[in-house]
Amino acid sequence: MSAKIFHWTFILLYVYGIFKQVNELDELENKKVLIFEIIFAIIFLLIVISRFSYMKRFKTLLGAHGPVHSVHYYFARSVHLAMYACFILLPITGLMIAGLYTIGYTVNATPDEEQTIIDVVLDLHGTVADLSYVLIFIHITAAIYSRLKGEGVWSSMVPILKETESTPNRFITKIASVEQKIYDNVEAMFTSKKKNED
Repeated sequence: MSAKIFHWTFILLYVYGIFKQVNELDELENKKVLIFEIIFAIIFLLIVISRFSYMKRFKTLLGAHGPVHSVHYYFARSVHLAMYACFILLPITGLMIAGLYTIGYTVNATPDEEQTIIDVVLDLHGTVADLSYVLIFIHITAAIYSRLKGEGVWSSMVPILKETESTPNRFITKIASVEQKIYDNVEAMFTSKKKNED
């Protein structure tokens, strides 16, 4: 239950952050906006770190009914770690932007002007935000696909539409079979590379 609370509290905060984000640097002239953004970034960062500390005790794909292929496990783990990296970098770069703004970096350069430190941080912040959207899309797509297969992972994250057994749907079963073959091929490729290196 605690994992679900962490999961959905974090989702609500992330979505709120997207819709409430500062779009223009000069919006930070308003002290109330600046202070709110700083407090929000700190709270967001603390929740992400708490969630990561809590969740790293558990295996990725914890709710799976059956065995999880090692390639599937490492791919899912990599996506999760990349998401956490983004979720940590977003508030850190946001706090850096707020700090730089308060010490006088109030304008970002145009493309033909020399870039300043705030331009670098703004670009990093934007890139991390875009990457987080891609990773979240992958995460949601994988969760829906897992739900269709009836693996049990969905039920560990989402309180509705719980799975009770693997799907009997022939189309989904066929896709899952192709997926397993891909995992086997990737595993074989890495295993043969490792043998060649030894």
